[in-house]
Amino acid sequence: MLDNIVAGFGIIFHWEHILAIIVGSSLGLVVGTIPGLTATMGVALILPLTFDMEFVTSIMLLVGAYKGGIFGGSITAILLNTPGTPASAATVLDGYTLTKQGKGVKALKMAKYSSTLADFFSDLVLIAVAAPLAAVALKFGPPEIAMLIAFSLTIVAGVAGKSMVKGLISGTLGLLLATVGLDPIMTTRRLSFNIAELDSGIALIPLLIGLFALSEVLFQLGKKSESYADQFVIKHSTEPADNRVSWVEFKRSLRTIFRGTAIGTGIGIIPGIGTGIASFMSYAQAKRASKTPEKFGRGSLEGIAASESGNSAVVGATFIPLLTMGIPGDIITAVIMGAFMIQGFIPGPLLFQDHAQIIYSIFIGFIICDIVYFIIGTIAMKYAANLSKVPRSILFPIVLVFCIVGSYAIQHSLFDIGVMVFFGIVGFFMIKFGFAAAPLLIAFILSPIGEAALRQSLLMSGGSLSIFVTRPIALGFLLLTLISIIGIIRSHRRRPGTK
Repeated sequence: MLDNIVAGFGIIFHWEHILAIIVGSSLGLVVGTIPGLTATMGVALILPLTFDMEFVTSIMLLVGAYKGGIFGGSITAILLNTPGTPASAATVLDGYTLTKQGKGVKALKMAKYSSTLADFFSDLVLIAVAAPLAAVALKFGPPEIAMLIAFSLTIVAGVAGKSMVKGLISGTLGLLLATVGLDPIMTTRRLSFNIAELDSGIALIPLLIGLFALSEVLFQLGKKSESYADQFVIKHSTEPADNRVSWVEFKRSLRTIFRGTAIGTGIGIIPGIGTGIASFMSYAQAKRASKTPEKFGRGSLEGIAASESGNSAVVGATFIPLLTMGIPGDIITAVIMGAFMIQGFIPGPLLFQDHAQIIYSIFIGFIICDIVYFIIGTIAMKYAANLSKVPRSILFPIVLVFCIVGSYAIQHSLFDIGVMVFFGIVGFFMIKFGFAAAPLLIAFILSPIGEAALRQSLLMSGGSLSIFVTRPIALGFLLLTLISIIGIIRSHRRRPGTK
């Protein structure tokens, strides 16, 4: 392997490969910061440009866009309460709160540090143990995924806000909304009210934009400006400590970052799970492990570190099943798999046997991508911080335009704009009456994966629930779920002033 790594260095360090990484990371960062224009869309739009490129150059362009897009979503999530991508939805919980306290730059810097560090370690895992980890992923069938989703749903308790009852109501609403559309097994209509546009379900991006971005626009526009400072949405503190992450703060978050890296890497090697789940799972585990869990959701740097390390660590890990087994880890790697095949490289075990040096050059390119988007992100943050100088009367109409364009761009559907407006109104009333939006979003994302896996498991077992206790990995996740529920109930009873 060492010989292949040395040869890989010789291949990757050509100006066209480095330029591709810089261009890809820059484009991904821009796309990621625009609500609705996800990293998936960015990679898909760039793909046709790679047809006439050399193989390594084309892959580096796409990988740069992937990594830059995931990180870019954190910028608007922190500054505008508007996740640029679903992967940054958990970053909103503490990031925007810090922005309202005038500490937006501090939040951005923590996102940058934790994202880059997690991405780097995930890439090292990819280089070192791709094949063994892929073998573990092969053992995940529908029963294991169903129990993993059941365990993941306990995340709702960690982001329920001040009232557990309201958090559970919000989560239940998310589960119900996820059932809209065609039944995944029988393909019969459910709760679509004969509206053809709802047959494919409620689109995630319009829901996400409405629930977080439009709702905040409506809520802020309802406020009266009693002073000159109130005309500006983004506050900026002049205190040096509020605009940097100290070594003590970073050191305090290191354990959270490493935990998020482990969770993100584990989630990434399981095909079809995704960055959003890893982000929320990392956040929930960080809150449970924290000595000050009450600070989460109120401007915790650890919360940002957990979210950004969780979603970023997924990126490198999703290539493990792709390169070793020919199975895309998520939608974006499915697009990148197309680029491999167009160039005549078929992902799978033979790829390492026939093109080991080229593959290791791509692995080294992953690490270079981390360095490049760290630098580009630093530059972008300087310009993003200038949003604090834009008054709400100008900023919110611009955000509203992005909300509309982002919702329309996914499927070129006016119906999706209506969905965005509907959930914007729902989100507005949730803010007004103290309901947390995060449980709704988590349940909405997890429910389709969990339902399909549960029903497939029951079909495999002839309707017997014993399949979840006779398979070791599924049983392990079931026990973790029960332990988690018991822990939530006990901590909730001990906590004063909760409902």
